[in-house]
Amino acid sequence: MAKYTKEDILRFVEEEDVEFIRLQFTDIFGNLKNMAVTSSQLDKILDNRCKFDGSSIEGFLRIEESDMYLHPDLDTFTIFPWRPQQGKVARFICDIYLPDGKPFEGDPRRVLKKAIAHANELGYSFDVGPECEFFLFHTDDEGRPTTITHENGGYFDLGPIDLGENARRDMVLTLEDMGLTVETSHHECAPAQHEIDFRYADALTTADNIMTFKLAVKTIAKRHGLFASFMPKPKSGISGSGMHINMSLSKDGNNIFFDEKDKNGLSKEAYYFMGGVLKHVDAMTLITNPIVNSYKRLAGGYEAPVYIAWSKQNRSPLVRIPTAMGESTRIELRSPDPAMNPYLALALLLEAGLDGIKNKIEPGEAVTKNVYDMTDSEREACGIKSLPLSLKDAIDIFKDDEFAKNVVGRHITEKYLDAKRNEWEEYSSSVSEWEINEYLHRI
Repeated sequence: MAKYTKEDILRFVEEEDVEFIRLQFTDIFGNLKNMAVTSSQLDKILDNRCKFDGSSIEGFLRIEESDMYLHPDLDTFTIFPWRPQQGKVARFICDIYLPDGKPFEGDPRRVLKKAIAHANELGYSFDVGPECEFFLFHTDDEGRPTTITHENGGYFDLGPIDLGENARRDMVLTLEDMGLTVETSHHECAPAQHEIDFRYADALTTADNIMTFKLAVKTIAKRHGLFASFMPKPKSGISGSGMHINMSLSKDGNNIFFDEKDKNGLSKEAYYFMGGVLKHVDAMTLITNPIVNSYKRLAGGYEAPVYIAWSKQNRSPLVRIPTAMGESTRIELRSPDPAMNPYLALALLLEAGLDGIKNKIEPGEAVTKNVYDMTDSEREACGIKSLPLSLKDAIDIFKDDEFAKNVVGRHITEKYLDAKRNEWEEYSSSVSEWEINEYLHRI
């Protein structure tokens, strides 16, 4: 049920002295985009008459068919706490439509809404809780980001060792002001690495919240003279940043993943959902780990979650079942990273899980041993495979997988694959600092 009506929005804007309204949307690569208008245009906004040039957004439309319209989701209305309190700035997250009134096929938010509608038709609702990691680095004299930090904090350290503590506190307060319920925040394993976890919600709200989270974190970091980076592996020799995804299905308001009679506390639906995710996870990796740098995290050790298996508590396989049971029963996928487009990633995970339920896909036996300590032959004997460990491998798997391509749609598939092929080719042809250091002096 909608929270806000047009009348509510008109009243909020007048009572709160809102002067500027930002119309936000996400491109297919997970980048937040924005068009700002004044509150004098509010009637036009609410009547879905705000037009923009889609040909200027990578992965959208060609120049000869570029007109697109932003339809605000009224329930996403929020005021930016960091902007002036006179002449405030608010935002809507928008869906993208074509001039003929049809939803744009290349809108990632549409892809997730389609998957959610499929789940709803089957009687399910999909709840998701992310665990969001990021780094706080210094900027140079021109305000450009560096990978420099003066702190050496580790897991769960606190101030004064944790030099980012005050910035993280302000981020949490800002997120709370914007309607997110923050459950925990702490210093992560690597120096300058942090994690903020907000409460689970339905999948669409969670995807919207992830985009809001990244914007708020970057904005507050800048106010502290820092740069917040969601790059999966910004430095060698330390842990990378992930975005673990906790998932559950509900029916008639009840979590259907829990079964107190099962030895693991899991229902058949939970096993099948997990089986579907494990079956399709390698094809999804291009979306959940979308850039060249993603694979530096996966292939770089530091307990990278790359082995396609599951466990009740053991954190070495790809999927873990957290100890909380009952209404808190959930499946945690540990491979995604913060560079992902949350709308596309959650759509793929939901459809993979539904495919598992529909076709009764078993996930196999739980892995109790530490997968990292097993030899290649031991993993092979257990049938444990690995995720693709380069962007090139992920591209090749995705392009041959009809299931994943059908979920994201033809338009996004074509544009996404073209962009990722170009990214890989540019990376492969560039000369890295490692190559200079390794070869220049001796060849």
